[in-house]
Amino acid sequence: MENEFSFALGPLEIGASLITTWGIMLVITAIAWFSTRHLDMLPGALQTTVEGIVDAIDEAISAVAPEHGRQIMPFIATLWLFLIIANLVGLIPELHSPTRDLSVTSALAVVVFFSVHWFGIKTLGLKHYLHHYLTPSPILLPFHIISEFTRTLALAIRLFGNMMSLEMAAMLILLVAGFLAPIPILMLHIIEALVQAYIFGMLALIYLAGAMQSQQLNSQE
Repeated sequence: MENEFSFALGPLEIGASLITTWGIMLVITAIAWFSTRHLDMLPGALQTTVEGIVDAIDEAISAVAPEHGRQIMPFIATLWLFLIIANLVGLIPELHSPTRDLSVTSALAVVVFFSVHWFGIKTLGLKHYLHHYLTPSPILLPFHIISEFTRTLALAIRLFGNMMSLEMAAMLILLVAGFLAPIPILMLHIIEALVQAYIFGMLALIYLAGAMQSQQLNSQE
């Protein structure tokens, strides 16, 4: 896939997707810093909005992993916020969603992959965590390993495919219909971008909760 802008940094080529990703990270950091500088008992509009978003994310996490909500809240909340902004940034003229780049979605999927094992080992220890791959029978070990890699691959391809097809469909419709139907296309893009961000984040949450909770059950047996 061609990048609209890129430059070389030694042997590395920095493309548009990476630059946009860095920009999104800076935006999230700036918003987090600015919105938490002065927390008041009587919150203003910005603090109220941020608190509402945090409460909504916390409720979603608590519904899936009530015993580990506080532990995984920072990771899942950051992932969700990044994905929402990354999916919607394509609405800005001259910019494209970095999640339409397979390298970006693959990186996100790899982060989820390692996070699942990190939280599982951190919560219950290496011995109890690895025991999961040998239950109910050691014969299933290869299948457990394959499932870990296939679901990671599915995470990357699902988000990439949906965002790429979304931008291509919007471009084709605009080429055919011109600007006669900009609002429906815009609404379709927003809804689909939010849905894809939610699905990716929810799958990551389910993987984390499944690893941590299943290991807990095994350790108690």
